Amino acid sequence: MSNVIETAGVVVRAETDQPKTVEMNGFGVGERNTLVISFATAVALIGTWWLIARLGLVPRLFLPTPQEVATQIGAVYRDGYAGASLGEHISASLFRIATAAAIAIAAGIPIGLLMGLNRWAKGIFDTPIEFYWPLPPLAYLPLMIIWLGIGETSKVTLLVLAMFAPICLSAQAGVRALPIERVNAARSLGARPWHLLVSIVLPSALPEILTGIRIALGVGWGTLVAAELIASNRGIGYMIMSASQFLATDVVFVGIGIIAACAFAFSAAVRLLEATLVPWKGKS
Repeated sequence: MSNVIETAGVVVRAETDQPKTVEMNGFGVGERNTLVISFATAVALIGTWWLIARLGLVPRLFLPTPQEVATQIGAVYRDGYAGASLGEHISASLFRIATAAAIAIAAGIPIGLLMGLNRWAKGIFDTPIEFYWPLPPLAYLPLMIIWLGIGETSKVTLLVLAMFAPICLSAQAGVRALPIERVNAARSLGARPWHLLVSIVLPSALPEILTGIRIALGVGWGTLVAAELIASNRGIGYMIMSASQFLATDVVFVGIGIIAACAFAFSAAVRLLEATLVPWKGKS
């Protein structure tokens, strides 16, 4: 905006200072959508796979074409594989991973919050968690079988141990990242310890907890295949190992694809839950 001043026949335009709005540039990916990039990457990977198999750069025994894998999906869906239908294999694996996830979440979140709030709890639980967490699940799988047998209990227990640590440690990290100013403000308003836990500590730690759950689900799906190798006649992992013994590479690809699809669905569900429960994440 400017003011016009007329002096001795001369028109002078005087500019007045006005504040200008400046749009701040974000840092990192932020909220920008990457769906198109991800879809293009998937198409490129499938195209590369098809081209390598089509040109015969790798024998079909080791790398079937995408068409052969798609055909085998229909065959396994119609006829089943390794003495069970595809639905029975999938439901057996989903039951194990869902049961273990529920137990790990129910135990890991309270213990992790307690470890972040109480030094005695941290001292007691930190040692066993740090002892077994770096170990690969196959290292203590024989112990699970010796102690609990070859039934479902040993498999679910193995999955619980694999998923418990990341959930517990993420809950602890969420408490430690809580700004003390927020706690002091709640105390000054008369909040009691229970109110602090429910209204301040848990919501503040929730983003870290949900991230830990996503990591735990990824670890759980990787452990599931190992758990189903031992004395099992149902499950996607069992189907994969049975197919590998007969060099049915296309069935192995089918099993890998099913595990990837299930893991993606679980991760998407956690992302949706995250968008609903903690919409402020990454916007502060």
